[in-house]
Amino acid sequence: MILKDIFTILVFPGFCFLLVAGWFFQYFDRKLYARFQNRIGPPWFQPFADFVKLLGKEDIVPKEADPYMFPFVPVVALTGVLTAILYIPLWETSAAYSFSGDLIVVLYLLTLPTFTFFLAGWYSSSLFSVIGAMRSQMQFFAYEVPLFLAILAPALIANTWSLSEMTVFYSTHSGYWIFNIVGFVVAIICLLGKLEKVPFDTPDAETEIVGGPFTEYSGRYLAFFKLAMDVELVVVAALIAAVFLPFGLSWHPAIGILFFLVKISFVIVLTTAARAMMARLRIDQMIEFCWIYLAPAALIQVLFNLGVKGVAGL
Repeated sequence: MILKDIFTILVFPGFCFLLVAGWFFQYFDRKLYARFQNRIGPPWFQPFADFVKLLGKEDIVPKEADPYMFPFVPVVALTGVLTAILYIPLWETSAAYSFSGDLIVVLYLLTLPTFTFFLAGWYSSSLFSVIGAMRSQMQFFAYEVPLFLAILAPALIANTWSLSEMTVFYSTHSGYWIFNIVGFVVAIICLLGKLEKVPFDTPDAETEIVGGPFTEYSGRYLAFFKLAMDVELVVVAALIAAVFLPFGLSWHPAIGILFFLVKISFVIVLTTAARAMMARLRIDQMIEFCWIYLAPAALIQVLFNLGVKGVAGL
């Protein structure tokens, strides 16, 4: 049992798997984004090469930065997203580890990277870093409410806060997923804010504030932050796929893995297409959009699912 746990956490579907998946889907996202803009895009090994290059650079801690928080927060960011994957059903109806209420834990773990971005910028004591940190935190309070409502709405119909039990329910009640389309659209848009990608990339807008919260980071510390963001893309896409696209989870494991990769790719295609079609929004426009449009849409999804649950007697 101990060896199995070690294999699950360190190899599959844990650290090693997410490392490779993060690099691959970062390449897939960048390549697709480039093709949408009629560019060639990077070679397949570029994400790995960037990571190795950063590992070989000097780790510089600014004199004004907090000597303890500065190197600590990248590790927390990476640890949070690596832990979250263990509770998400990937290619079968049960996760590696599951319990009643694990959906809430996964959502909590996925908030850690955003908090670490804020702490990284705040404790860097750089003007650009602090501005990026404040923008990151303001975005967090804008997109997190509609994102949580959108993801929790399907749990109301399934009558459980367990991701594994949710996938079992939607696998046996295959027609009910269609009631969550509005929540799926809201979650896809909020994913752009969570990953701080166009049009919600104001926290690290290079043309305005250099590198945002990571302006003062270099070497291994920046490599861990970049890796955490790559892994976060895979984990959040896997969460959205498990909640809104519960297909192919009760079949053969090989088919389940294939469906998992297809669903992750589908979510990334949607986000990449949205990035290619939009320009950067100002931080006030982003907040206004989330609270005026996304939050009410997510709330409507919650109320609608409560109505479906009452009518169906679930």
